Amino acid sequence: MASYVDLTKAWTDGRSWEFMISESHERVATSESSRSRGRHRQHARRVRSPYVELHACSAFSFLRGGSFPEQLAEVAAELEMAAMALLDRNGIYGAQRFSVAALENNVRPIIGCELSMEDDSILPVLVETRVGYKNLCELLTQAHLRSEKGKCAARWDELQQFAKGLVVFLGSACVSRAGEGVLAIANFSGRANSMTSGESSERLFRRDAETSTRDACAPQIRAQFLIDAFGPENVFVEIQRHFIRGEDRINRELVDLARTNRLSILATNGVQYAKPYGREVLDVFTCIREHTHLDTAGKLLAQNAERYLKSDREMRELFRDLPEAIENTSRLAERLTFSLENLGYEFPEYPVPAGHTMDSFLRTIVWFGAQQRYAAISAKVKHQLEEELALITKLGFVGYFLIVWDIVNFCREHNIMVQGRGSAANSAVCYCLGITPVDPVSNHLVFERFLNESRKGWPDIDLDLPSGDRREAVIQEIYRRYGKHGAAMTANVITYRGRSAAREIGKALNFAPSVIDRFSHLFASGDFPHTLELESQIEQAGLPKAHPRMPAFIRLYHAIYGLPRHLGQHSGGMIICQNKLSSFVPLENASMPGRVVAQWDKDDCEDLGIVKVDLLGLGMMSVMQDAFELCRERGRPLDLAHIPKDDEKTFGIMQRADTIGIFQIESRAQMATLPRMKPECFYDVVIEVAIIRPGPIQGDMVHPYLARRAGREPPTYFDPRLEPVLKRTLGVPLFQEQMLKIAMVMADFSGDEAEELRRALSFHRSEERMNKVCAKLRIAMERKGVTPDKIDKIVQSISSFALYGFPESHAISFAILAYGSAYLKVHRAPEFYASLLNNQPMGFYTPATIVKDAQRHGLKIKPVCVFQSEWRCTVLDDNTVRLGFCVVNRLRQEHAEELVRQRRDRPFDSLDDFKRRVPLSRDELRTVAELGALNCFAEHRRAAMWEVEEALHDDLLDRTTLGSACISRVGFGVAPKQSFEGFTTRHGFRVCRKVRDGEGALASTRDVYATQKLLSPLQRMTLPERVRADYETMNLTTGPHPMKLLRESLPNIWRAIDLPKARHSSIIQIAGNVICRQRPGTAKGFVFISLEDETGVSNAIIEPDLFERFRLVITEEAFLLIEGEVQNSDNVVLIKAREIRPVAHEQLVGSESHDFH
Repeated sequence: MASYVDLTKAWTDGRSWEFMISESHERVATSESSRSRGRHRQHARRVRSPYVELHACSAFSFLRGGSFPEQLAEVAAELEMAAMALLDRNGIYGAQRFSVAALENNVRPIIGCELSMEDDSILPVLVETRVGYKNLCELLTQAHLRSEKGKCAARWDELQQFAKGLVVFLGSACVSRAGEGVLAIANFSGRANSMTSGESSERLFRRDAETSTRDACAPQIRAQFLIDAFGPENVFVEIQRHFIRGEDRINRELVDLARTNRLSILATNGVQYAKPYGREVLDVFTCIREHTHLDTAGKLLAQNAERYLKSDREMRELFRDLPEAIENTSRLAERLTFSLENLGYEFPEYPVPAGHTMDSFLRTIVWFGAQQRYAAISAKVKHQLEEELALITKLGFVGYFLIVWDIVNFCREHNIMVQGRGSAANSAVCYCLGITPVDPVSNHLVFERFLNESRKGWPDIDLDLPSGDRREAVIQEIYRRYGKHGAAMTANVITYRGRSAAREIGKALNFAPSVIDRFSHLFASGDFPHTLELESQIEQAGLPKAHPRMPAFIRLYHAIYGLPRHLGQHSGGMIICQNKLSSFVPLENASMPGRVVAQWDKDDCEDLGIVKVDLLGLGMMSVMQDAFELCRERGRPLDLAHIPKDDEKTFGIMQRADTIGIFQIESRAQMATLPRMKPECFYDVVIEVAIIRPGPIQGDMVHPYLARRAGREPPTYFDPRLEPVLKRTLGVPLFQEQMLKIAMVMADFSGDEAEELRRALSFHRSEERMNKVCAKLRIAMERKGVTPDKIDKIVQSISSFALYGFPESHAISFAILAYGSAYLKVHRAPEFYASLLNNQPMGFYTPATIVKDAQRHGLKIKPVCVFQSEWRCTVLDDNTVRLGFCVVNRLRQEHAEELVRQRRDRPFDSLDDFKRRVPLSRDELRTVAELGALNCFAEHRRAAMWEVEEALHDDLLDRTTLGSACISRVGFGVAPKQSFEGFTTRHGFRVCRKVRDGEGALASTRDVYATQKLLSPLQRMTLPERVRADYETMNLTTGPHPMKLLRESLPNIWRAIDLPKARHSSIIQIAGNVICRQRPGTAKGFVFISLEDETGVSNAIIEPDLFERFRLVITEEAFLLIEGEVQNSDNVVLIKAREIRPVAHEQLVGSESHDFH
């Protein structure tokens, strides 16, 4: 067999690597751009190819296809096909994307799938009508829901029930189940007569020969089964020709079968990639799927690169002896008229009380809520509510608002915090229904930003819920109400990115594990995009550039980057339906028990008019609800609604940037802004939340605003008429609502027109549309007498800001949580920190940093103890928090909870009693001993570890043969002239035993041991050893920070607390545990690093070239020493790095870093 390197030239099909790389980049760009373009673009009609490809798989067949659906559509257009069918394996995952791209290219999309049957055969199915589409969705849903995640198995006996409106193929169907590229042909034996999906040709022929005498009529039986189920006009015999040995004989048998049963013959190419070079992607995917590599994959790999989209000329040449097989493709395509554009989806109706319609009931509860929200309902509020209610009724959205209101009510009835956010906070109706916490009338928000008559699609209401069990309770309630087939989470397509692509390709190419690890380190977590070309990255990382397979690696990396890897579920998007949701989109089991996920993502659902309710889990809401409950339990009740909004101490910690753990304002960038902002009122917090966003940063609005706030420059306005719009933000537009108001004031736009302007500019969907709305804006401003120079400035400002602007309503909703969490940190510190630790991971910082921050604020953090700790961290008093078992690595929750139950029933008498009553595994016992949780049974950690090991390793400390140990015992001394031998425990401790006593006889200790236990011969851990053990078992320590242990050996290193004293532009050194690495997309390649020492956190900025020079050190080392220039202004200190090196010391073990993009 030729080596894989030898095959690379054949893979490229005569194309250069550069061409392939550019093609793959185009595929990624195509997949992302076509989703945001218009639904359908008309093209000049061209002469069409009679041949239509009716069997193509995309990368949404997950490891069985090598091209995006969009690329298949574009190539079909290049080949002048009138239509094309996408048949992905066991789903319609890519159908919507394919439909949009096909219509844009004037190719009519046909929907179908390859259906896995219960006997592992594959049945290609095409949709003819709306009824057929419904049946396919139901069939796929049943097949998926009865199977485990990632599996699908339809039953033959259920096909007839769902046959109407569908067309099926019988014949050489698709790739084999066991290996891509091996022809899977009609299975003429046993039950799987339609087509196989798992055998090589030779094995298939051998099995057929063995069974032919048993069931010579099997082909006819299967054909007749499909004819009876679907009707003869809906069964086609599919012929494929890929130059595979033995296929001609099989195809002749298929032709004979078709003629015997008077079935039409159909030619397809079983497409798996758009162009021939996609074959190499399929080979890699085969290795991934089959857990092998290219050196051993053998016949699992494709034998050639024939499964690409072929032209009419190519297919006619292949089937010149069967011209009807070509003509039948266009005839069948004309029959398949179903389109995804009209699914017939309906949102559920809300069951209203007797005597009410949905309209009247909504009005009733809205006006009741208004009386609760407003002390007096002003004319302005009344007018706003009437306008909103009229529009909601006109657009048919009444049921949607009632159902969201009902979900909110469920949350409140079950003591679950809930808060609507996003553009819904612009609605007075949402405010009066209790969905959102923001009064849009008093805050002068624009309702049209949320809902207007010209907007297509449903309104979008996002509900923030506490993450974890509370949010899951809400999700399960929706499943309970609407059934397993009536509600589902939207999908999230996981794609191949830097690290995953590099690792999988490295495995497929059979690189050594050490090389694969180097690749993983090189690509880190994918959060730090490279500014170097891949080849330069490889060279800089010290990888073997001369390796003969390195060119293949580079090419394949680009080829699979961005392709779908597997289907996940969206973090919160949930769709529901009036009837069965499974009639509109197939559903399947999620990896999480009790969850069902749709096969489309949120964008697909939105494009097709399927309503999504976002139930978003917010870690800070869980923290706050837990903290409020702790406050109530301790007799100091508090809730979000009753937190005073003018607390000086709360604003004080913001002004000092003392905001670790505080929602939305704890990042490095926020901390650098807070001392300059100096928030003094709630609206300042709103601005702070909004200003560190891509829009203001890229629009260069941050520095002008801060300069004006500091009084260094006066507020200015494009036009005096804009002062009321921009006064609160000192003349700098920060919010989307301000952009709408600028258009309304300066051009007399209505709210609908202003929102249309924002949407046209925000998504870049159509340059023609953008130019049209900008021209309309210019003309309207000219009519208002605005001067040309002001018009240019306003249009430029609106155009640049529309894409990234932050909704003011959204900022207000987040600011409420930001201020509330800051208040808790100041006034309820133990409850706040305990809740914060109980809800990890979340936010920017690890538990290790949170513990140190709590200690710097004067809190005592008690270590884990089996006599005192619960599963969760607990508050002991106003100054003390006890760590819970939840912080212990690899300790199962059910075991810890059983420990607590046993302790409550009866305190533990001894370690033996503890081990007997608590079902901890050996590793769990060792871990709790090592971290000091068993010190209540022993003098110190190593004594506890000794007792644990003694019990677990009786074979090493055999009581009958061990002899007297070389340790002191109670009442038992060590005789002179003893000889010892030893062994080493799991923890590396050397333990000795006596072989012979002074007189040469073996010493027996059976009687002594029966009454007296061995005492630990091990010394107490030193302080550095305890800190190391803490990090190894909990990833945190209640003891000193690791940097404090090294402080005396680092005399010239500045502490974080001393940095404000550093002279601007001076050169200093800082060092610490890396707790955060960040490379924002708005930072032009600059990387920001936060280092923690015993006094606090210091920050460094690294230029792109320097980062590439020290990439592996920066991304892999836990402790860094950075030398650089001090940038000290406005009480904010930043070190501009010049040199970076690791801090290496055997005592250093720290927490992991949270890295962000």
